Amino acid sequence: MTITLNKITKVVAGQTHIKPVSLTFETGHFNVLLGETGAGKTSLIKMMAGLDPIASGSIAINGKDVTKQSTQKRNISLVHQFFVNYPHMSVFDNIASPLKVAGMPKSEIQGRVEEAADILQLRPMLHRRPHELSGGQQQRTALARAIAKESQAVFLDEPLANLDYKLREELREQLPELFAGRGAVVVYATSEPEEALLLGGSTALMNDGHVVQFGPTAQIYRQPQTLMAAKVFSDPPINVAKVTKQGSTLIMGESARWDSAKMKDVADGDYHVAIRPHHVTPIPTPANTVKLNGKVLVTELSGSESSAHFAMADADWVSLAHGVHPYEVGEDHPFYLDPSACLLFAEDGRIVAGGGA
Repeated sequence: MTITLNKITKVVAGQTHIKPVSLTFETGHFNVLLGETGAGKTSLIKMMAGLDPIASGSIAINGKDVTKQSTQKRNISLVHQFFVNYPHMSVFDNIASPLKVAGMPKSEIQGRVEEAADILQLRPMLHRRPHELSGGQQQRTALARAIAKESQAVFLDEPLANLDYKLREELREQLPELFAGRGAVVVYATSEPEEALLLGGSTALMNDGHVVQFGPTAQIYRQPQTLMAAKVFSDPPINVAKVTKQGSTLIMGESARWDSAKMKDVADGDYHVAIRPHHVTPIPTPANTVKLNGKVLVTELSGSESSAHFAMADADWVSLAHGVHPYEVGEDHPFYLDPSACLLFAEDGRIVAGGGA
């Protein structure tokens, strides 16, 4: 089973919201749309689902052109970040609703609903109404409806965004198992890079209505092809600064300089260096050897990690380190980067060297 997008675009009031997109999503793994709010993820999902018209191009599901087909004829399921359940129906009837519309026999409906309810741990709640459920149980109901329908395509538009942290973590771990072996193409939209990595599969990085890179999720993370791709796939934001390469040496303004065997074949000149925050630490390590000096601007303690935004003469950067580190806002503090984790980009944003970190 595949969903193929061939140069599809979306135009609203004369403005192009989705630039030409050509992608093929396959079954067997999650297909993730990753990008900030407004990048075009929801628009792309609505176009694939038949809810929004496309201005040009075509969409095929398993080789069949569905560009002009209605949503009902595409045999798809859509789960939003908001809990879309019928308030006057029981959980059972909410899950069964698309099966009843399709005219399925009652005995088959019963079996499918109970199977989906068991998978989502909803069996004790089948006679309740949505208002009697927690937020997590309501979203489980929406997911159970998608599973019971046995659609050929399932679109999950940031389905965990409105759940509390614990529920989000729990469902995120379960999702790949819920749809494994069901034969459906699953497309999952998220603004969280960490979520994309946890789900695995393939990822399309989106920015300003176009796809900047598409491929195996882990590979894109390690080997972004452009600076924009690296920025989309980093939270906290990836650190970027201007550097000059002279021989085997990289010079970052007045802040630092280091030798890099990875860069030896790169022509001398001006570039941008990028490094993710977890490769910049407040204490030296065997890998983090290049010293930086920065003034601490903002600090944050999150669970077992400490982050610090700090200003150098050349740029503002972020450090993300395990453990609790004593920072004082406004103080000068040393930080240390791992030179082997640096990515080097040309002035036009193309990757020149690095990757794999």
